[in-house]
Amino acid sequence: MTRRLRSAIAVATLTLLLGGCATRTDALVERRLDSLLPADAILLGEQHDADAHRDVQRAFVRALSERGQLAALVLEMADRGRSTAALARDASPAQVQASLHWDDAGWPWARYAPVVMAAVRKGVPVLGGNLPRAELRQRMNEPALDQHLDGPALARQREAIRIGHCDLLPAARLMPMVRVQLARDASMAATVMDARISGKTVLLVAGNGHVLREIGIPTHLPKNLRVRTVQAVAGSASSAESGDADMLWLTAPLPPRDHCAELRKQFGR
Repeated sequence: MTRRLRSAIAVATLTLLLGGCATRTDALVERRLDSLLPADAILLGEQHDADAHRDVQRAFVRALSERGQLAALVLEMADRGRSTAALARDASPAQVQASLHWDDAGWPWARYAPVVMAAVRKGVPVLGGNLPRAELRQRMNEPALDQHLDGPALARQREAIRIGHCDLLPAARLMPMVRVQLARDASMAATVMDARISGKTVLLVAGNGHVLREIGIPTHLPKNLRVRTVQAVAGSASSAESGDADMLWLTAPLPPRDHCAELRKQFGR
């Protein structure tokens, strides 16, 4: 275990003890931000069902913007090409949702509004980074994407897709889904690159699977880009792999939930 990881786990444990209080999270982010800077980009992973992770994201937006260092907020939760850059700081939430073409069914606005609006109020552009739905089928059928990762990394990504879908996907659909994941990561990486401003930091928020150093968005970014990754995890550090992040941020465990049962119901099985 590296010194950086030990430090990260200590920070994460303190976060857990603080119990998710927003003001304390602000203070903790402010204190620990220097360990991640300078950075051209900070990739902040989340568990989508962990509300405490939005507190961490909002605190990062606040801390970076108050230092005058936040170039842009890039989101998995909106498609690439959508942006609030043309809006004023006092834009209404409805105007922001319209500019981002926000999909409330997929990403409940109530969860993400505090993070998004914190950036808008500071005059920081919020950019969609995800692959537009219209491009999904095309990307599924692009074998060239299979060459992006080396053999072990590609196998790891394939295994993550299999486990994440609870073994409900037919074998023939696994690689098309891997390609979609790779294409989404590439789309978000391209958005980060477009948003760069010298001397400032782009903050990207996405699911933890997208920010993994060895198989996620970092693999689509130039090697000389100063990229830092943070994984927010609800529960124990054992659920995150030590080589995949510069910092682990633990929050309180979530109530037990059978994701596979929900997915089986969704798949009609």
